[in-house]
Amino acid sequence: MNRSFRKHFVAAAVIASACLGAAQAQTAPGAATGNAPQQGRQFDPARMAERVNRHLADLKQKLQISASQEAAWTSFANAMQPPANMQRPDRQALGAMTTPERLDQMRAMRDRRNAEMDRRADATKAFYAQLSPEQKKTFDTETARMFQHGPRGGHGGHGPQGGNR
Repeated sequence: MNRSFRKHFVAAAVIASACLGAAQAQTAPGAATGNAPQQGRQFDPARMAERVNRHLADLKQKLQISASQEAAWTSFANAMQPPANMQRPDRQALGAMTTPERLDQMRAMRDRRNAEMDRRADATKAFYAQLSPEQKKTFDTETARMFQHGPRGGHGGHGPQGGNR
């Protein structure tokens, strides 16, 4: 469940910040992905925030944000920050639930992810409207690149052949 949450969170950040996430394709459980399992790796909100800020700084430099755009940039950058209350779902608790309870819990998690994505999309559109045509081209190029190559510069398991992250 945590991997699913992270996948959706990261996709939202990519669309909005041009620097995180990838397409949300999944493979069947147990399918060969070419990626080592990430079991034992703990989700680190501070590390994620650091990555987001590093990517945002890079994007800001590429866009050459003007003084008149600074307020729009600040609003956008703030909206791209990982939510403070992002938590790993308790797999043991989910496993102890009845199927209807588990489905309701999963639906609630999906609704929270969707609300977060909507918030980021709205912030991105408002920021995008403040960009010059040349800046829009740069922003479009940077966001498209993430869907083509993944957040780490390689295909890294994202896309139709990709693995679970």
